[in-house]
Amino acid sequence: MKPLIELREKAIVLRKQGLSYKEIREKISVAKSSLSLWLKGISLSEKDRKRLYTKNIHLMARGAQSQKERRKREVEALLAESAKDIFLPLSRESLRLMGAALYWAEGSKGGVMCFTNSDPHLILFFVRWIEAMFHIRANTLKGRINMYPQQNEKALKHFWSELTGIPIERFGKSFVKPLSKNYKKNNLYYGTMRIEVPKSVDLKHRTFGWVQAALIAVAGDVAETQKRWKNLTEVARPVNLR
Repeated sequence: MKPLIELREKAIVLRKQGLSYKEIREKISVAKSSLSLWLKGISLSEKDRKRLYTKNIHLMARGAQSQKERRKREVEALLAESAKDIFLPLSRESLRLMGAALYWAEGSKGGVMCFTNSDPHLILFFVRWIEAMFHIRANTLKGRINMYPQQNEKALKHFWSELTGIPIERFGKSFVKPLSKNYKKNNLYYGTMRIEVPKSVDLKHRTFGWVQAALIAVAGDVAETQKRWKNLTEVARPVNLR
């Protein structure tokens, strides 16, 4: 083992060469506290300070990226593991409740059944669910696209028609969203698809009945809590004076 005085001299030389404490410790075995004591009077040049600052920024960026990639792998592993809990094909009862819950969350509440989403998986699931539950074929449904001005309407209609089996001639007029200056985190490459089921008001209520039946186990507790907080429903609505 080298004497401390020799280590100190070596550390001073390395510091004067512009090395950071971490870089010095990679070359000589010494505690960080000892370096702080030995090198406190040695200043780095402006050039060396800039180099070390830039290096630290790069290390921080790589660290964040590494953490992000590690988390991505963890999530992928969780998804793969949880997928083992699902047995395909779904039973008719599971299919019924999954579609009903999906419609309860994403479907229209007034008029005929309408389901709108940008995810092709959910759109195709809904189309096939409608056929499985109510024997309504895709070629009798109606479609409508929400899109941005820079998108190709004809290509989008062909995409959704090919995916769902809804004939292009059964697509209504597309709604073109105005351009926004706000940053959009997700790119809706395919626009948003709206599925309409003609003459389906009763089917919509039937679907809601399935959901309500599934929620009966919590209905009593919800009613009791709502009763205790009834005052929340007594707030007057704002009046638009314009």
